[in-house]
Amino acid sequence: MNPNLLTDVISQSTPSSPEMDLTINPERQRFPFCIVWTPLPIITYLIPFIGHMGICTSTGVIRDFAGPYHVAEDQMAFGKPIKYWQLQYTKAKGGVQGWDMAVSEASEIYKTRMHNLFFDNCHSHVAKALNLMAYDNSTNWNMVKLAAYIVIKGKYISFYGFLKKWLPFFLLVIIIMILDTIRDL
Repeated sequence: MNPNLLTDVISQSTPSSPEMDLTINPERQRFPFCIVWTPLPIITYLIPFIGHMGICTSTGVIRDFAGPYHVAEDQMAFGKPIKYWQLQYTKAKGGVQGWDMAVSEASEIYKTRMHNLFFDNCHSHVAKALNLMAYDNSTNWNMVKLAAYIVIKGKYISFYGFLKKWLPFFLLVIIIMILDTIRDL
């Protein structure tokens, strides 16, 4: 496992304190055991469920396939996350260690890959990590399934995050409706 992965620890388990801190901390950009999502400029404005995705370590460090041969750590390619979906580390094969090893291994694999917007992208990186850890006894995670789950199960970090995702889309819809109404006059 990459030792740099476990930087900036919120809280670690110790023999005297087996509980981990699973607290979501948007101010510090820490999302333990989460999948995080941020909008893609212009694309998300047109199709609000399309965005950029990353997966976080047990300590909340964000890893995302940011471009060809590059997996970022705590620097999401398109800005800070606005949505997160916290998963249960107990459903990962190997628990906490299995989770972190799978995120690390998926990241190492994707550091050798060319980014492809439609077939091998940030969603594929997250799916690879979940498949490696056999999350929820499944090795069938894919980008479509993840996109659906982040829409259904994802939580907004703040009201601002909600606006950042939906306001451009609704403004565009309103402008189109106004232009259509004017054209009909």
